[in-house]
Amino acid sequence: MACWVKFWGVRGSIPCPSPDHVVYGGNTSCVEVHLDGRHIVFDAGTGLRGLGQSLNARGVTHATLLMTHTHWDHIIGFPFFAPAHRADFTLDIMAGHVADNGGIRRLFSSHMSDPMFPVPLDALRAHITFRDFKPRESFVIEDAVHVRTAPLNHPNEATGYRLEYDGLAICYITDTEHRPGHPDENVLGLIDGADLVIYDCTYTDEEFAERIGWGHSTWQEGVRLCQAAGARQLAVFHHDPDHTDSVMERLEDEVRRHWPPALVARDGMEVTLRP
Repeated sequence: MACWVKFWGVRGSIPCPSPDHVVYGGNTSCVEVHLDGRHIVFDAGTGLRGLGQSLNARGVTHATLLMTHTHWDHIIGFPFFAPAHRADFTLDIMAGHVADNGGIRRLFSSHMSDPMFPVPLDALRAHITFRDFKPRESFVIEDAVHVRTAPLNHPNEATGYRLEYDGLAICYITDTEHRPGHPDENVLGLIDGADLVIYDCTYTDEEFAERIGWGHSTWQEGVRLCQAAGARQLAVFHHDPDHTDSVMERLEDEVRRHWPPALVARDGMEVTLRP
């Protein structure tokens, strides 16, 4: 059994290519889940470019892309996803936030239309399918991976995911805002007993008070949710662009002291999963 998660982009809001964002990385949201030869990708931030190069080098010919939403930082990497320019590559793209707003294909096409981008979506050579669903739907992808979904609390809506495969459960919960003192039941239900929860930890509890309504959460809330749901491990994710390496180092020390099963995601980090 070969199951692992690799973080290709862990930053939120905007890419941060600077000397102050080297250790933890400056690419925006993109996570690869490898389940016995199945390739599932969460979000298409700038980290998708490096993932695409890696998939080409590995000779991969099929992947599924699950979108939480389509704010710039989560979709900006797609035009630079090299496998999409290969005629022998198949990509299935799914989203749960725009079924009643024109659908996910329309949004990808708009993102790659004049005058926003010079290469239109229809020029891509890969076989690309688009599927919309409604949050709380469940379905099966890659023949054996069961997917559960839930709505998240974010401007313009977003979707959280739970992948279940061969006794493993991996959750991707990013771009969601909590209400202090009121654990999100949608999130708790999705992460119940999960092996790994990748959670929106953009802020600290101290910072959060000044950013209510911005659509993001804190690492402390991530820990509280994981503990309440009996999850095994938390990945602190979607780092604030103002959190430089020195800030992140202090934050990581605090996270480890607070809850040892938690880890702070970095660009290039790989986590092996076992039932």
